Amino acid sequence: MSIDYDGRRFRALGGGDGVSSAYCQRGDLVWAVFEGGHVRRGTITGTCDEHGVLRLAYTMVLTSGEVIAGSSINTPRRLGDALVLREVWQRYGEHAATGVSYLEEVTEVAR
Repeated sequence: MSIDYDGRRFRALGGGDGVSSAYCQRGDLVWAVFEGGHVRRGTITGTCDEHGVLRLAYTMVLTSGEVIAGSSINTPRRLGDALVLREVWQRYGEHAATGVSYLEEVTEVAR
């Protein structure tokens, strides 16, 4: 599945807590900025392979002032016209944790 992430937006499946991200892509390089909910600001940088799988590093600053860093591998899947990413993530340092999240593409036009 060849995917161009440039210009796509994602949020937690089902809407989540209001965090949304806007992706950019040039060649295999992918990056995004995200914010909303409990996240004041976050960034993602990584690569995309020929199957659309993303290997990413991320940092974020929460509204509490905590700084979080980690990495994830996001595997795409089509659900109808929308794209869903299965995100296997890990956080580093004092906030160390692992988990699986799902991100859905935001396809509606913002008003």
